Amino acid sequence: MRESRYKLVIFDWDGTLMDSAAKIINCMQLAADQCGVTVPSAEEVGHIIGISLKPAIKQLFNTDDEALAERLVLAYKEAFVSQDTTPCPLFDGVESLLASLRESGAILAVATGKARRGLSRAWQQTNTGHYFTTSRCADDAESKPSPDMLLQILDELDIQASDAVMIGDTTYDMQMAKSIGMDRIGVSYGVHAQVHLEALQPKAVVHSVSELQPLLLTSPALLSC
Repeated sequence: MRESRYKLVIFDWDGTLMDSAAKIINCMQLAADQCGVTVPSAEEVGHIIGISLKPAIKQLFNTDDEALAERLVLAYKEAFVSQDTTPCPLFDGVESLLASLRESGAILAVATGKARRGLSRAWQQTNTGHYFTTSRCADDAESKPSPDMLLQILDELDIQASDAVMIGDTTYDMQMAKSIGMDRIGVSYGVHAQVHLEALQPKAVVHSVSELQPLLLTSPALLSC
């Protein structure tokens, strides 16, 4: 049986476990159009994916106008829930990886810029919530790249940063882990480029979910004759 190399494996959600970037980009562009502001490019939206929604909107639209930011937040949420039908599947191999990690004895958690309601909806749609012992969302902690989400998870589970790893597709994920001395693994199939992930000294940058397996799990023990 394989064993986990870490006591605790913490995942980002969007762009790491769920292929949701296309929907996020489209919904942000719809929100901008509905609120009468310049519609950002896909690349511009991609850069702020991972940050909690309101701080992301303020950064994306370069505004401190609270009223405008709140209108954009509401328009984005409405588009995401009721208007846009872009599918958001799990990346290939995600459920198999989660099951293998749990079987190995690892504790699993999520640290995401999604709202609690959004993560709960995603868990229900994908039937994956049962794999995770705990999570921190935008409602619960300071926005990435602050390490607040990670510190709260470590404190709740009484686990040291040295016994955990953060896996994500953005520099914000890498920064939050690096700032508290936690191992980190970048995934290049999300929204931030490999070169930017590598600048934050992750243990590795992988190009598919299957490549995470050998980094997180030991090889099966050989049976002696």
